[in-house]
Amino acid sequence: MSELARNAGYGRNKKLKAALLQHRAGTLEGLSERLFGLLFSGLVYPQIWEDPAVDIEAMELSAGHRIVTIGSGGCNMLAYLSRAPEAIDVVDLNPHHIALNRLKLAAFRHLPSHADVTRFLAGNHATNNREAYSMFIEPMLDVQTRDYWNGRDAFGRRRVDVFTRNIYRAGLLGRFILLGHIVARLHGLDPREFVEARSLREQRQFFETRIAPLFDRPLIRWMTSRKASLFGLGIPPQQFDELASLSEDNSLAPVLKRRLEKLTCHFPLKDNYFAWQAFARRYPEKQEGMPPDYLRADHYAAIRANAGRVRVHHASFTELLAAKPAASVDRFVLLDAQDWMNENQINALWSEISRTASQGAIVIFRTAAEKSILDGKLSPALLDLWTYERERSVALGMRDRSAIYGGFHIYRKRA
Repeated sequence: MSELARNAGYGRNKKLKAALLQHRAGTLEGLSERLFGLLFSGLVYPQIWEDPAVDIEAMELSAGHRIVTIGSGGCNMLAYLSRAPEAIDVVDLNPHHIALNRLKLAAFRHLPSHADVTRFLAGNHATNNREAYSMFIEPMLDVQTRDYWNGRDAFGRRRVDVFTRNIYRAGLLGRFILLGHIVARLHGLDPREFVEARSLREQRQFFETRIAPLFDRPLIRWMTSRKASLFGLGIPPQQFDELASLSEDNSLAPVLKRRLEKLTCHFPLKDNYFAWQAFARRYPEKQEGMPPDYLRADHYAAIRANAGRVRVHHASFTELLAAKPAASVDRFVLLDAQDWMNENQINALWSEISRTASQGAIVIFRTAAEKSILDGKLSPALLDLWTYERERSVALGMRDRSAIYGGFHIYRKRA
């Protein structure tokens, strides 16, 4: 059995447990953390839910940059390749994400054309993806990744066969979106009707008349006041507590309502594939709107040419940086990982970031709440090494099409 397969379960994944567990098992907080860890040990994000266009602009990404990023679903890492960076190190504690990132890279490197890549990765229920995998991808995979995708899921199916269905309906997030659709239908709303809107005005009308009233329903307010009910969004207990503190009844209903208002009303539907995944549970067809950035035809040649510049590691961010030379990284992408961390973990991470950061290096990350996670947690000595670009962070955060985060943050290394 390969290392990826051995570490796929939460009980055996020591790195994931070390990152998640901050309370004893006998406490309510500890039980909540362990339940989240159990759910998070499988495939969570078949698609990453951070906007790569915002990332690329925030990082001022261009040829020659050296990047370290968290992998998640792999979409953003691939989008970064369109700017021809010198190297990308991808880290993730979830072995399912490691296997997915490696497979997506192999698809770009070895499938014959852009149309083949799109058919394989777009979730279009293409049954011939099985043959494409066997002919072009499987022979080129490393042993661990090949063993993972040829292995069996909980229903006895080969894992790779998810690409003959719709992988974006799989994973913890895919199941959470399905649950959201079921709850909405119980209240008389079919979320798929949203993609019939033809203008921002119609999108706004749909939200205000059909979606917004749901958040006053007792069942939804009860569900959104339970930590476990939102684990499917990847919201760990620490994030839930901070967000719930903003509500009088300890419910995330008001927060989620505001985030959905942004998702549905602030961007034209044809330009926002995140909204298509949330409401239609698929990507738009060519005549309906734009695909994810990494599947755009105008990015294909650059991504294919640069895919060999990526290395994928089953490691934590801090662990990988500790093995790197000083001043060897230009761009750091932390996603929302710091929302999970305690003060010691954040300081250990930023100690390594500061050591390995080149002159003018940029760090970007997101937070569930609006304020930066570093406030009051990062030591003044480390914080003084960086400039927080507050106004630019707010401006770019407003343009994040995924709309699920409260804050987007940019830090630049001082000269």
